[in-house]
Amino acid sequence: MANEIARRLVHASGATIPAAYVFVDAITWQYVQWVLIAGTALTVVLEALRLLAGLEWIVFDKLTREYEQDNLAGYALYVFGGTLVGLAFEPQVAVPAMLMLTLGDPVSGLLGSGELRTVKRWPVLLAMFVTCFALAYPFLPIHAAAIAAAAATVADGVKPVVASYVIDDNITIPIAAALAAFVVL
Repeated sequence: MANEIARRLVHASGATIPAAYVFVDAITWQYVQWVLIAGTALTVVLEALRLLAGLEWIVFDKLTREYEQDNLAGYALYVFGGTLVGLAFEPQVAVPAMLMLTLGDPVSGLLGSGELRTVKRWPVLLAMFVTCFALAYPFLPIHAAAIAAAAATVADGVKPVVASYVIDDNITIPIAAALAAFVVL
């Protein structure tokens, strides 16, 4: 359980990037995009070292799950999804999508921890939706916030499997939320 809480805290720490843009006037969206690109480059290097060169680092042991040992780790998909959204969408859409990943997903994850289900239980889905809606509403009109929150909830709550590989919600949450908000707007 300690590793699970540590994973969620690391997950939530990613909220500092969109929050810095929102709360610090000196930080421009272009600066955020450069930070995202740098983070992606670092992630590619770390994953290459971990998967190809066998880098064993205690952080990887503590923060990755067993099924991630020989595949791209969830943190890499998290970085890739956040970066894609940050580069492809304007801040009004990208910021709430990133917050849904960084803050909504840990809430859902803690409530549904230890359950290996294809679809999460309805109280967890409801908590995810309410959290995501609350994160999106300051940035989006109410209907766009609701649709984006619903998209993030489905991305989080339903685990699609492609060729025996479970599609990680760390990449689908921000993309689904941003696409939904963009289409509604």
